[in-house]
Amino acid sequence: MPEEVKVQDADLVFALDIGTRSIIGVVGRVSGERLHVLAIEKEEHGRRAMLDGQIEDIDQVAKVAREVTDRLEQRLGCVLKRVCVAAAGRALRTERGHFSLELPQVSRIESDLISHLESGAVSDAESRLSDSQESPQRRFYLVGYTVSSYLLDRYPLITLKGHNGQQLEADVVATFLPSEVVESLYTVMEAAGLEVASLTLEPIAALNAVIPADLRLLNLVLCDIGAGTSDIAVCRDGSVVGYTMATTAGDEITEELMRRYLIPFQTAERMKMELDTQTITYRDVLGLEQSVPSAEVREALLGAAKSLSKEIAQRVVDINGAPPSAMFLAGGGSKLLGLKQLVAQALEMDEKRVALAGNNYEMSAFSEEYELNDPEFATPLGIAVSAGLGLISDSYRIMLNDQPAKLFRSGTLTVLDLLMMNGYNSADLVGRTGKSLSVTVDGQRMTFRGQSATPCVLRLNGQEAAPSALVYAGDCIEFIPAVQGDSAARTVRELLGMDFPGGVLVNGKPVGMEYVLSSGDQIVTTEEPLETPEPEPEPLEPPELEEPEESGEPAEEAAEWAADEEEAPELPEPAVSAVQESPAPAGNRSRPLYVYLNGSALILPGKPDGAPYYLMDLLDRSGIDFETLNCPVELLVNGEAGAFSQELKNNDQVIIRRQTLLDR
Repeated sequence: MPEEVKVQDADLVFALDIGTRSIIGVVGRVSGERLHVLAIEKEEHGRRAMLDGQIEDIDQVAKVAREVTDRLEQRLGCVLKRVCVAAAGRALRTERGHFSLELPQVSRIESDLISHLESGAVSDAESRLSDSQESPQRRFYLVGYTVSSYLLDRYPLITLKGHNGQQLEADVVATFLPSEVVESLYTVMEAAGLEVASLTLEPIAALNAVIPADLRLLNLVLCDIGAGTSDIAVCRDGSVVGYTMATTAGDEITEELMRRYLIPFQTAERMKMELDTQTITYRDVLGLEQSVPSAEVREALLGAAKSLSKEIAQRVVDINGAPPSAMFLAGGGSKLLGLKQLVAQALEMDEKRVALAGNNYEMSAFSEEYELNDPEFATPLGIAVSAGLGLISDSYRIMLNDQPAKLFRSGTLTVLDLLMMNGYNSADLVGRTGKSLSVTVDGQRMTFRGQSATPCVLRLNGQEAAPSALVYAGDCIEFIPAVQGDSAARTVRELLGMDFPGGVLVNGKPVGMEYVLSSGDQIVTTEEPLETPEPEPEPLEPPELEEPEESGEPAEEAAEWAADEEEAPELPEPAVSAVQESPAPAGNRSRPLYVYLNGSALILPGKPDGAPYYLMDLLDRSGIDFETLNCPVELLVNGEAGAFSQELKNNDQVIIRRQTLLDR
């Protein structure tokens, strides 16, 4: 028997740092209050597949991510499926938010109240973001937030949990990224066969590895210098007060070397790492072997390094208001010889107050196999530590089918919005009635409707919900897509009855009683049986025809279905229905249903099986093309929000209409 392959268990933390120049994978398991690092793998991109932290070549980045994952799986002897990732700070937007909560009486503060408080503050930050947007249509994704302060009865506290009070306040710093930045990250992980278990922002992750919470009373700054971006986080008075980024980073240094010495990118990268040697040897693009003193190379880089330092210093002062008490440099770009001295000079700080990250990692992570005090490990370790130790603020998380849902925050969020954001479409929500079968029998048109779709299951926090219901932080949604109904099908025998004694012509040709009808067939009956061709044709599946359209009845059929609106408010039972149904089984007590749809009277013939009508049965009679729908739809029954599976009753007033901007 082959040995059974182990699969990643719930406690095994797998993190990938998708960097501009390389991908680093870390796997570990929480032990006590620290992450025990079990394996680390790194692989550089074969070509420049990313630019300034943004994914450009999805296939190439996914390939490298898969290679790193494969090597980690081989080392650990298990299959990795769930990955924790972080988005780079490119185009990030930071907003502050405030929220207060007044309780009816003095109460003990538990997690649910804190979650409510924090999510209110995040919503306030989101509103500020929306108000400041030049293009309201652009979607932004909430990638993380930190609480900058709590007040309980106007008294500042580090945490509220377990305290007693009545008036709660919270201030947060929330960070948002454009949807395209985050979507590309999700796409890469999907292409690599991985499922995103958590998402945060790279500077948030790096901060959690470099500056533990108990050090944040000091005014400290972390600058994570990668290849494409320099991400900056600032903390003081016990909390994080802001994030920012600069698009100037390590690649500017590399490109300066490329121009100065006419060398390929990889050669320039190697030369940066050899600045502490006496002589650097390289081969230029002309194929000539060259040697140059490292001091000369350092001098050649001085201008670019000073520009990088000044840009970082300016960003720090902009967000902090002044130079900090101390500063940590992290990321591969921080290893450039002499850079920390240049940053200290640009900020007019004592050089001893600027240090490379790494010495503090041991407070949150450890390993028997790896030396972790490398500035380049700040982000990958931070991602793993943040997820493993529960440091990612997820009070604004919404669960969809027991998994965290993607949340592109842009104003209020409905159930329908969230489902659309997470890959579902209108067909999953609405379902489709099976195709109708329309034939003409001795000059009389007869239509047999297909079976109704099986309704979707849509529950919000365990209760049946309408698609228009608003969702909030901590909500749980259960959704099972609708299933399309079977198309109508009839044989000649089923149409005319088991005891029909005569003959049948379909489209001018005699057929047997088991002939399967198709829409548009012209049927003529005779009193005497007709000779049918031999052999009798095998039953055929009805072809998939375009008509009748199921997104809405043809105009003449719709007119036949709808009763005159000006007739009595209590709908009269019609003497004859223009749409015929197959004979109901003996004892079937199904009756017509009389409702109003968008103000017009509608007669619904009883279903052959006696089943009730649901709100979703009226969707294809609303005149709305759900296949091309690009705006919300309002569903009301007697003035209240309706659910797809809501059963209809006689004289119900149903509204199914598109929402306009004024409605919203």
